[in-house]
Amino acid sequence: MNITVYLGSYEGNDPALRAAVERLGAWIGNSGNVLVYGGSSCGLMGVLAKSVVDCGGKAIGVEPAFFVEQELQYDDLTELIVTEDMSERKAKMVELGDAFVALPGGTGTLEEISEIMSKTSLGHLDAPCILYDHNGFYSGLKQLLGKMIEAGLSTEIRQSRICFADSIDEVIEALEAATP
Repeated sequence: MNITVYLGSYEGNDPALRAAVERLGAWIGNSGNVLVYGGSSCGLMGVLAKSVVDCGGKAIGVEPAFFVEQELQYDDLTELIVTEDMSERKAKMVELGDAFVALPGGTGTLEEISEIMSKTSLGHLDAPCILYDHNGFYSGLKQLLGKMIEAGLSTEIRQSRICFADSIDEVIEALEAATP
């Protein structure tokens, strides 16, 4: 299964988050699944790719040409797909993914997982959408989704494929449940 992961290009200030990213990467690498991610060597993105590759797993990076020109790509990838721009990058990552995971990250991570949340809720994408709510990182988003339902602007059925996980173990369990 190709697991598309969205996460920060910065490492953040919580060592426990880095450990969780390393654990997810090791699981992907050891499980026979394939990582699809933004291709960067920076921050949590680099930590994840290194963890996958160090365990003998496959990592596919999808990176726009302007990042490659800045030499931000992780060099030990199984495959690097270079796109023209960010829009093409996002589309390629969706095309390649069988499951989608958001770990803590910045506005880019939020934009990318928001698209996946929308596609799954509209039925345009039949894939798990899992947000790792590390120390409540995504709790505000979870509350907002609940308010959408309360206000009659969304439904529980529409949001049923959006899953919030409190631990990396829960992320892994959700991915294992989705494995064909």
